[in-house]
Amino acid sequence: MNTGSQPNIAILREQGVNGQVEMAAAFDRAGFNAIDVHMQDLINGDTDLSSFHGLVACGGFSYGDVLGAGGGWARTILHNDMLTDMFSTFFNRNETIALGVCNGCQMMSQLHSLIPGAQHWPAFVRNESEQFEARLVMVEIMDSPSVLFQGMKGARLPVVVAHGEGRIHDDTDAAAVMRYIDSNGKPTQRYPLNPNGSREGLTGVTNEDGRFTIMMPHPERVFLSKQFSWLPAQWQHEYSPWMQMFLNARRFFD
Repeated sequence: MNTGSQPNIAILREQGVNGQVEMAAAFDRAGFNAIDVHMQDLINGDTDLSSFHGLVACGGFSYGDVLGAGGGWARTILHNDMLTDMFSTFFNRNETIALGVCNGCQMMSQLHSLIPGAQHWPAFVRNESEQFEARLVMVEIMDSPSVLFQGMKGARLPVVVAHGEGRIHDDTDAAAVMRYIDSNGKPTQRYPLNPNGSREGLTGVTNEDGRFTIMMPHPERVFLSKQFSWLPAQWQHEYSPWMQMFLNARRFFD
């Protein structure tokens, strides 16, 4: 890794988002220059995505999810010509990457028309349980072109989820990156192992070239080993295996 270089990554948030600090910490540890960017900063012209190599849409409850999961956040971009052009230009630059987690995942899924190779991205709808689900679940990393998960195929890891609208209702042709699994390592729709009822346990997708990835779980909340109440004896390092995805993001720029 070229430790002398720190690519700028925008830790993007909107009113109601609350996961930006953990996200910034994870990318900072991976060697990025993590910069807090509020949507109002972009609207006011105080900053511009042209100065960033990466973008992360963080989790939370933008506009209290009154307009649906990530809907208000997405509309802020899609109904503003200046922001639409800014985000479209960012996504169409060959050297950029982006991640959307939880509310940021829901928001970015609605920007699929601006993202090359994301036309098959699914929508995220209300959990089958009809309630907010916050728990630790097991997921499996799938074979995909995502730059974040290179070398992680087949990894089965515990991760935090916290969402009320995370279910992928319809079949999708998008490249899957992650799915909920049961204690036997099999994809599951069984509650609460699958907290939202997504078909085949699917909970994350990427675009065709793997530069833009969205997922419902929160890996930024468990990138340190000490963030788990229990962990295998072999996890002696400061970081949990989830740190690999943040390091993979950094290696994209080497």
